Amino acid sequence: MPFLLALASAVFYGSADFLGGVVSRRLTAIPVVLISQAAGLVVVLVLLPLMPATSATRADLGWGAAAGLTGGIGVGLLYYALAIGTMSVVAPTTAVAAVAIPVVTSIALGERPGLLAIVGIVLGVGAIVLVSQPSSTNAAPVRPRGIGTALAAGVAIGLFFLTLAQTSAAAGLWPLVAARCVSVSLVGLVALARRSSLRMSASLGALTILGGLLDMMANALYMLAAQMGSLSLVVTLSSLYPATTVLLARLVFGERLSGWQWVGVVCALVAVVLIVAGGR
Repeated sequence: MPFLLALASAVFYGSADFLGGVVSRRLTAIPVVLISQAAGLVVVLVLLPLMPATSATRADLGWGAAAGLTGGIGVGLLYYALAIGTMSVVAPTTAVAAVAIPVVTSIALGERPGLLAIVGIVLGVGAIVLVSQPSSTNAAPVRPRGIGTALAAGVAIGLFFLTLAQTSAAAGLWPLVAARCVSVSLVGLVALARRSSLRMSASLGALTILGGLLDMMANALYMLAAQMGSLSLVVTLSSLYPATTVLLARLVFGERLSGWQWVGVVCALVAVVLIVAGGR
C-alpha cells in the first residue's frame, strides 16, 4: 500500500507540473502560481480535520514557513521554465537539481554519500549537458529554452525539500499549512507589485485550480506513504514524477526530442533514482 501511494504521488506531482506549464504558456506564471497555491492551501485546510491529532511546535511552523518561501520561488520558476521550454527537458532537469541539493548539503556537513549517489550526481550533470544540446533542424541549431530557469527552480525546490524535512513527524500537515500561507503571501505580493491580472478564462482557471489540488494531494499522499513504509523506497518512487510530465507532454503536444536529448532525459530520470537511493 505505501508504495502504491508513493507512485500515486509521483503521478500527481507530474500532472500538476504539466497543468501548470500548460496554463503558463497562455498566461504569465505569477497568476497561475498564486491561484494554484491558494487552491492547495484550501485543500490542506480541508484535510487537517481528517488527519490524526498532531502537535506542531514553533520550530515546525518556522521550517514550514521557510519551505513556503523556497517552494513558492521554485514553483514560480518551474512554471515559467515549463512555459518557455520543452517540458520533456525542463521536468527531469529540475528534478535532478532538486534531488541533488540534499546530497550536496550532506557532503558539506561532513556526510559521505554512497557510490550510487556519487554515480547519480555525475550522471545528472551529464544529463543536463545532453538535454541542453541544440536540436538538429534544417534551420540553425536552437538550444532548448528554459534550462537555466529549470536549474534555478530545481535548486529552490531542493531547498524546499531540505527545510520541510527539518519538521517533526508529530507536526502532521501543519508545516504544509505554514508553507502554503507563506508562498501564497509571497506570490500575492509579487502579483500586486507587478499589477498582474488574475483574470483568466473558465477553462484555464479550472486547469490552474486542478493543478493546485493535485500538487497538494501529492504532498499528502507522499507524507502518508512515508509514515507507512520504507522512507528510502517511498522517496525513490515519489521522485519519478518527471516521467508523468514527459509522458503527458509527448501525448498532448507531441514534443519530439533529438536522439542525444532522449538519452539525456533517460539519464536524468535514472540519476534521480540513483541519487535518492544512494543518499539514504
